Amino acid sequence: MVAFPIEDVRSRFPGLQRVVNGHRAIFFDGPGGSQAPESVGDAVRHYLMHQNANIGMSFATSVETDALIKETMRACADFVGCEDHREIVFGQNMTSLTIQLASALSRTWGPGDEIVVTRLDHDANVRPWVLAAEWSGATVRRVDVNPDDCTHNVESLNSSINDNTVLVAVGAASNLSGTINDVASICKKAHSVGAEVFVDAVHYAPHLLVDVNKMGCDYLVCSSYKFFGTHQGILWGRADRLADLPVAKLRVSTEEVPFRWMTGTQSHESMAGTLAAIEHLAWIGRTISGSEIGRREALQVAFSAIENYERDMCWRIIEGLKTNAGIKIWGITDPARIPERAPTVSFTHNSMTAQQIGDALAERGIFVWVGNFYALELSEALGLEPEGVLRVGVLHYNTMEEVERFLSELSSILAE
Repeated sequence: MVAFPIEDVRSRFPGLQRVVNGHRAIFFDGPGGSQAPESVGDAVRHYLMHQNANIGMSFATSVETDALIKETMRACADFVGCEDHREIVFGQNMTSLTIQLASALSRTWGPGDEIVVTRLDHDANVRPWVLAAEWSGATVRRVDVNPDDCTHNVESLNSSINDNTVLVAVGAASNLSGTINDVASICKKAHSVGAEVFVDAVHYAPHLLVDVNKMGCDYLVCSSYKFFGTHQGILWGRADRLADLPVAKLRVSTEEVPFRWMTGTQSHESMAGTLAAIEHLAWIGRTISGSEIGRREALQVAFSAIENYERDMCWRIIEGLKTNAGIKIWGITDPARIPERAPTVSFTHNSMTAQQIGDALAERGIFVWVGNFYALELSEALGLEPEGVLRVGVLHYNTMEEVERFLSELSSILAE
């Protein structure tokens, strides 16, 4: 094994060379969308320039497009840890796929059924299920949060899941507080009453290895553009459910899984970019291991290293923020609970608004996000509307030097 290859990683991301007002840009905006390695851009361009075609015919570009789709499905199966690549569905984005699945499931529900959502989740994992309940006559239960550390309230969670529950929708990690949820335990509780579990892994997937078998969930979604790829949504679902659910589609569309879910012509160039993004991550694993191991094994090595590398930066940010008077960090700050937090830190200040701080950082070439990031339920529960918070997120291409510059610039801004 070798050390995390940060210099090689950074050399593959042309966007990191950007300069703003004389400063090398620092991309701490990853929770809203990551930068992409050059290999992703190359893959998209190559497909559009040399293979662009529709599917199902015997001429070369169509055959190559069919092969691309299958290989990208296989790569995504390796990415989420499932055995059957036919359990992978592509869509425009996570939100569209979630609404599509919610629509299908709603046709199997009725009055007396209950859907559980949480106040820790992105609205894309709340609103589609609220709509599905309205369509079916089902009832929605909401799991409350502990405001002191932005975790699920255990009493509320336990009381919300009961014999009437048909679905629990939960996030693997919060895109505002960084909280990592115990999805496996939630799945066990839900399954004990015969309910299914839908997991939003959009914020989890760039930082930790997804494993649908260990989680024990029934459906999981993530987005390629959050893990260095293209704007594409990915849905994993159990094969029997993907085959049986009443999906809305054209009369001429196939009943074959997973294509019965992929209505219309898909973005094949986005699939090429998604495949390249997963191969980028596998390259990290092979580089660290020093051997040509298989893709899933390479991803396991990569994410183990990424998790440790990002964790050091995250906790340095937390330690540094604590030295600034007036700052309130939202989420877990106890070092004894490190495994419970993704490398995303949101905070507020008692005299400067998040927008004012974000604007000042932007002038210095430091890119951060301000607002609620569609985690509306959590922002409301914490009393943070309408201003929201300032969010800093690190990814595997960031460095400790960037962290130190951010902390120094922030201290300067607050002092002014």
